[in-house]
Amino acid sequence: MIIIPAIDLKNGQAVRLSQGRMDDATIYSSDPVDVALRWQDLGARRLHIVDLDAAVSGKPRNKEIVKSICSAVTMEVELGGGIRDSKTVAEYFDAGVKYAILGTAAVRDPAFRDACCTAYPGQIIIGIDANKGMVAVQGWTESTSLSAIVLAGRLDSSAVHAIVYTDISRDGMLTGPNIEETAKLAAAIAIPVIASGGMSRIEDVQNLLAVESSGIMGIIIGRALYTGGIDLKEAIMLTEKK
Repeated sequence: MIIIPAIDLKNGQAVRLSQGRMDDATIYSSDPVDVALRWQDLGARRLHIVDLDAAVSGKPRNKEIVKSICSAVTMEVELGGGIRDSKTVAEYFDAGVKYAILGTAAVRDPAFRDACCTAYPGQIIIGIDANKGMVAVQGWTESTSLSAIVLAGRLDSSAVHAIVYTDISRDGMLTGPNIEETAKLAAAIAIPVIASGGMSRIEDVQNLLAVESSGIMGIIIGRALYTGGIDLKEAIMLTEKK
C-alpha cells in the first residue's frame, strides 16, 4: 500500500475543500510546487493533484502549475479534474503526468473512457466520488442514480490502473475514512482501489492497512497533512513495515 499526499488546485493555490464545496476552501499555500517538493522530501513516491476549477468548468484551469510540478518532482503524478477530451489527456501526459483520473467523463462518456483505457493502458485511473454509495459528478455538484459498485463493475479491469474511491461526506472533514464502503467496493471488483476522503489520524492508516487484502492499494491524504493531524513520514513507515 502506498501513501499519496494530495494537492488541490484552485485559482493557482493549494487548497482543501470541505465535502467538495467550492465556497468552503481553506488556502494552504500560494506555491503548490513548494508543497509538492515538501511531500517528496518526506518520502512520498506518488502525488495526487486535482484541478478543482477544471472539475467544475470542464476545462483545464491550472495546467501551467501542473506542468511546473511535474518538472520539479521525480514522484509519479496522478491528476484529475476536468479531463473530458482526448486532447487534454494527451497534453497532461506530455507535461509529465503519469496517471490521468477520469471522473465525470467516466460516467457520462463511456466511449471516451474506454478509448482512453485502450490508448493508454495502465495509465487511466477512474475517480468514483460517492455520497451514500451513489456517484456524484461535475465537481461533486450533481448526483446520479448510479451506484459506485455498479459503475466499477462496468470497467475493464485489464486496462484501468486503479479506482480512486472518495466518500464525499467524509472528504476534508477529518472524520475518518469510510472503511466499510471502501473495503466493500474493493472486494467486489478486480481493479485495485485507492481510498480517499476523511483521513484524520494515523489510526485511520492502520485501520485501512487492516483491510488491505480486500484490494486497497493506496491511501490519499489531504487536509490532515496540512493541519499536522497525520505525519507523512510516519504514515509511509507504517505501510512499508506492513
